[in-house]
Amino acid sequence: MPDALIFPPTRADALDRLTRFAPAAGQAYAEGRNFDPGPEQDGTVSRLSPYLRRRMISEAEVIAASRCAHGDDGAHKFVQEVLWRTYWKGWLEMRPSVWSGFLETCERQRDDLSDHGALADAEAGRTGLEGFDDWARELARTGYLHNHARMWFASIWIFTLRLPWALGADFFLRHLLDADPASNTLSWRWVAGLHTPGKTYLATRENIARFTGGRFAPNGLAREAVALADAPPPLPKPPPPAAQRPPPGSFVLLVTPEDLDPEPGLLDENQRLAVVVADDPGLSSGDLAFRFTQGAARDAVERLASRLEGPVGLLPDLSAESLAAAARSAGLKRIVTPYAPVGPTATALARLAPALAQEGLEIVQVRRAWDDRLWPHARAGFFAFQKAIPALPGVEAGG
Repeated sequence: MPDALIFPPTRADALDRLTRFAPAAGQAYAEGRNFDPGPEQDGTVSRLSPYLRRRMISEAEVIAASRCAHGDDGAHKFVQEVLWRTYWKGWLEMRPSVWSGFLETCERQRDDLSDHGALADAEAGRTGLEGFDDWARELARTGYLHNHARMWFASIWIFTLRLPWALGADFFLRHLLDADPASNTLSWRWVAGLHTPGKTYLATRENIARFTGGRFAPNGLAREAVALADAPPPLPKPPPPAAQRPPPGSFVLLVTPEDLDPEPGLLDENQRLAVVVADDPGLSSGDLAFRFTQGAARDAVERLASRLEGPVGLLPDLSAESLAAAARSAGLKRIVTPYAPVGPTATALARLAPALAQEGLEIVQVRRAWDDRLWPHARAGFFAFQKAIPALPGVEAGG
């Protein structure tokens, strides 16, 4: 059985981690971020990703804390890593067919797979490859892997074991507490040479030995990483329109695990019902990921109940029937929810809209200023994105 959660699923824990990490977000992070000392050892990374993924804490909060401690220049490398998450989301938002293509590829690769035993051995950590097997078991046990270990794992999966890349990405999606359709899918595509055509990542014995402090030095790894073939990524289209503020009047506030600490602009009315969904539809299927999401939802209920006038509760499921019942109970005709980026929750909301309309209910998605301003700049590579983005909304250097 998996261990107990090593990431307590509360915003209070996220803020505590940020407070403890911020003093190390400068030079210590820049110099040590690639080193993976192991699951039981303190490293130099923040381990805030499960909370950022659910927006129990925001990118703006994290960047502001690091800049407050180290200034713009001192926190540059850490800020850059936080912005990668925003870049991946914006890139996928303008190319949603890459996500649907991944789902189709995953299904096709599973149907076409001839050696199911090899896949089962890789997921269970029974390949005989030092390091790789340890990471597979660590992921299942903790729901987390160091980012460098994720890159090594993906490279070995694709180029040494020659397993289908989408099934590896799916393995991560099912188990990671920070499983994210954009960051996970596009990172696997990058390793495979599909994101930036021809550019791959090759895990080597020497690199693994160096950055694990000699814990692992696997033999028998692939000596080259030939890029996988696929159609080039589609040209970007602007992110779909979304409201920047909720419409006037009272409404049902639907809070999903895409954004479990809604911005104050969504909470400045007096009469509403906040509904929190307990699980990502079709994503958090691993035991630890499911438990983390459930705990985070319960934490959101408690926090929102202390801030809102109306009743706050958990939604039994993300269905038109449940939402319609909540709206009828509150006597309201409009449902407002923080914008759901490309992924299972967005798909579920799109399917709900027609059924809710038949019930006389309108659903409105409100996109954060952070996403609205930064996503459109993720048109090409990350460094072009970083150069093009305007001043970060809601973040002041040194404060």
